Amino acid sequence: MGKNFYTRAHVFQIDPNTKKNWVPTSKHAVTVSYFYDSTRNVYRIISLDGSKAIINSTITPNMTFTKTSQKFGQWADSRANTVYGLGFSSEHHLSKFAEKFQEFKEAARLAKEKSQEKMELTSTPSQESAGGDLQSPLTPESINGTDDERAPDMTQNSEPRPEPTQNALPFSHSRNRTVGLSAISKHWEAELATLKGNNAKLTAALLESTANVKQWKQQLAAYQEEAERLHKRVTELECVSSQANAVHTHKTELNQTIQELEETLKVKEEEIERLKQEIDNARELQEQRDSLTQKLQEVEIRNKDLEGQLSDLEQRLEKSQNEQEAFRNNLKTLLEILDGKIFELTELRDNLAKLLERS
Repeated sequence: MGKNFYTRAHVFQIDPNTKKNWVPTSKHAVTVSYFYDSTRNVYRIISLDGSKAIINSTITPNMTFTKTSQKFGQWADSRANTVYGLGFSSEHHLSKFAEKFQEFKEAARLAKEKSQEKMELTSTPSQESAGGDLQSPLTPESINGTDDERAPDMTQNSEPRPEPTQNALPFSHSRNRTVGLSAISKHWEAELATLKGNNAKLTAALLESTANVKQWKQQLAAYQEEAERLHKRVTELECVSSQANAVHTHKTELNQTIQELEETLKVKEEEIERLKQEIDNARELQEQRDSLTQKLQEVEIRNKDLEGQLSDLEQRLEKSQNEQEAFRNNLKTLLEILDGKIFELTELRDNLAKLLERS
């Protein structure tokens, strides 16, 4: 299995307020990648929209990727306290992403088990150096962190210790194990702080997007007011000014400014319309999901009814077979009795014939 895999999809997040509606976090289809973080020995799903990280989800063994339609899937990230949704261009891309999710989920489980085994089996002084490796700071090129997210260095204030003698081995072993556990604990504390920071960044980005929409509406209103003011100014200049050439030049400049403002206004309107369309698409996907869930429930109810009818028919068939078997047994008994009677009549006829012959 390769340690990296990427595809393209539209990214959504669940609305933190309603926990029902999807909120688009990308303006268009972006690259979504599976990424192996060798520094922390974890697998992540990441996606960048420009320079902004819109997905930074650490894969854990208890995560589940759910296909909610032919082109849409989702998974919950308890660390980020959110649910991510991906809209693909085809069912094939969705299936491929789901397969990779299972593979990387299994890899995450194995990595976690190996890490636990390493923590349990490590009992030599080299554990202290291993703890130091876990606490090594991330480089600026790391996709998941900055200087603020680096783990604290555990060896800055430590002093060199002499090699333990044979009598001091049990104490040294206990001390080394304590140091290793402390380093690992601080590593996970730093990891938690990093995830909290990423969650705060994602929340801030969502708030910033909402604020941008409001700001664009305010700018549109301001542009409209400015355009009306300029139109009035042009009319006033045409009526008052006696210098036709100067008025014409000024008018041309004002018209050009108005045209630029109208073009800017048109672009902003298109942007707002596109955002509304994406919101409507997300709602439509949610409605489709609810409709399919209702149909599935109806099919299950119908299936239970059919199972009940089938069970009733089986009971009736069994009863009919039992009645036929009883009828056959009665008929067989009757035939045996009839054979006996015929045999007795035959003997009686023979006896009568013998009596007639004697007389």
